[in-house]
Amino acid sequence: MQKLILTTSLCLISLLASGCAKVGLFVANIPYAFNNAQLHEDIFYDSTQNQTLDVYAPQNANNAPVIIFFYGGRWTDGKKEQYRFVADTFTKHGYVVVIPDYRKYPNVKFPAFVEDGAAAVAWSYNNIENYGGDQDNIFILGHSSGAHIASLVATDKAYLESYDLKRDILKGFVGLSGPYAFIPEDEDLKDMFGPPERYPLMRAPNYVDGQQPPMLLIHGLDDEIVVLENAEKLRDAIIKNGGEVELKTYEGIDHIETVGALMWFWRYKAGIENDIVTFTKKYKAGNE
Repeated sequence: MQKLILTTSLCLISLLASGCAKVGLFVANIPYAFNNAQLHEDIFYDSTQNQTLDVYAPQNANNAPVIIFFYGGRWTDGKKEQYRFVADTFTKHGYVVVIPDYRKYPNVKFPAFVEDGAAAVAWSYNNIENYGGDQDNIFILGHSSGAHIASLVATDKAYLESYDLKRDILKGFVGLSGPYAFIPEDEDLKDMFGPPERYPLMRAPNYVDGQQPPMLLIHGLDDEIVVLENAEKLRDAIIKNGGEVELKTYEGIDHIETVGALMWFWRYKAGIENDIVTFTKKYKAGNE
């Protein structure tokens, strides 16, 4: 069985590396077909912008903790249906999982996708009890550009304040391979986040004030897309301002594999699933 898993993993690694990511994600999502969680699809969280989300609720969920997951894709790509493996992973632990879509470049520029992130969080806070979730136990999780979006929702209080909400509605933030403090160098990124005088507005460490939710930052040491310095800068800003943060790194793990470790065929690579469950259990309401 172990040989079969390793062989399958090598094949899927080849698929993902060769650009056939959709095939790899299809295979990653196969176990969801056997999950008994109830899927509520294409719920509008912002009808004015035509933005929707999916809610995955375990059977008989009642006041279950909530994970809102923001996928990556360089702020230009991805869709919520590709990440059912994330819902499969955490609904089996008893979480209600919310996966939103959000607007992307070149149709919009920063901060539109972060505004969508805040809108999805606000919708979840106001509505998740209808799906068996606990509005007092909401955690946000993101990978890559999705981690960047979620980190700004967690640190820049203006995003949630636009919905008359405070950051303390979030019990915690988990970031996988997030570009929290980078400087745009590619031309499309300059256009997306520029002009340069606006760059400080896109960096989560600039908003850290000690009042942001606890954070778990996870980074692969083989990541050649987003350098570790991003997570280190966010961690250092939180420590300086008296917040709660843990930075956990994994040897032999690259940029894709931090979220890939939540897929059934890559779970052997790193204990990231356990890291997230342990973190959320530590900070859930009632454990303070």
